[in-house]
Amino acid sequence: MGSLFRSEEMNLAQLYLQSDSAYHCLGELGELGLVQFRDLNPDVNAFNRRYVNEVRRCDEMERRLRYLNKEIAKADLKVLEDAEEPDVPLPSDMLELEGQFEKLEAEIREINSNQERLNRNCLELTELKHIIRQTVNFFAEAEQAFTAGVHFSMGEEAALLEDARNHGSQLGFMAGVISRERIQAFERVMWRACRGNVFMRHEPIDVELTDPVSGEPIDKNVFIIFHQGDQLRSRVRKICDGFRATIYPCPETAAERREILMGVSTRIEDLSTILSQTSDHRYRVLHAIGQNIRGWSTKVAKMKAIYHTLNLFDVDVAQQCLVGECWCPLADLDSIQYALQTGHERSGSSVQPILHLMKTPLNPPTYNKV
Repeated sequence: MGSLFRSEEMNLAQLYLQSDSAYHCLGELGELGLVQFRDLNPDVNAFNRRYVNEVRRCDEMERRLRYLNKEIAKADLKVLEDAEEPDVPLPSDMLELEGQFEKLEAEIREINSNQERLNRNCLELTELKHIIRQTVNFFAEAEQAFTAGVHFSMGEEAALLEDARNHGSQLGFMAGVISRERIQAFERVMWRACRGNVFMRHEPIDVELTDPVSGEPIDKNVFIIFHQGDQLRSRVRKICDGFRATIYPCPETAAERREILMGVSTRIEDLSTILSQTSDHRYRVLHAIGQNIRGWSTKVAKMKAIYHTLNLFDVDVAQQCLVGECWCPLADLDSIQYALQTGHERSGSSVQPILHLMKTPLNPPTYNKV
């Protein structure tokens, strides 16, 4: 008799199972938790075992469930705990579970892709909106200054603008946004590379921007650069590309800028409505998944454990059965026999499972019944 300090008396047994009933019998033994199986195929590679495909399918289902769990955690949703542990699923349930998980993963990925695309579009429109606003403000300030006959307090940059105005030459300009942490280095490199022949203004974007991929807040500045000639324009664009600045097309006339600004504001409002609806739909889908994902994970884990254990069996081709060896406590042989009989009845097989005790010089494992 075992106790807390002494192991139960263990005996090695040989188990004969028909292929049709092996899954159900091992499922019942797994629920019982009294049997430890030995590997009868130690020299067989894991990829060459009989049920390797089923194990791989379970691995793929677990990967999909991990992805869904990750998305649920991102949405700050709680996973519902099962009141009762689900039973061992039938082998035929694997196809249904695979289809269900594949469909849910594809739906969540599509929602995330659409949401990311909408967020990126909204970010681009927000940046364009602030670029146009700053451009309008800059041109208004410049016009007032030149009309009043005063200079910008910007040193050589003001001289560049006045020189272009006095000689009747046409200045080109380029507008865009850049990360706030790069703006100082960007300004210095622009001045040195162009040898002071450009005029640059920049202002911080005062609204909160969000990265469409990571969802983290980002800080950006709007800039406008005036230049003269195609050579300088090409040099300015290369510097912008090197600092990962985003260039946006900006109309040259005030009327076109006002018209685009109105259109951009309308599109941002429409996108905000669509984003809100998309977020609500994603929340509902993930909430429904969270109600069942714990039970699904348990079912897949049980199926994988059964097929992994079946890979420990030897195959008797002549008798068309699986032969395994297991350690079992002698005091619980009746419970083990009953579990095998229950699995046999669930499978509908015509061949009874056989549990045969063997004598062996091997040292038995330790089993303490608590």
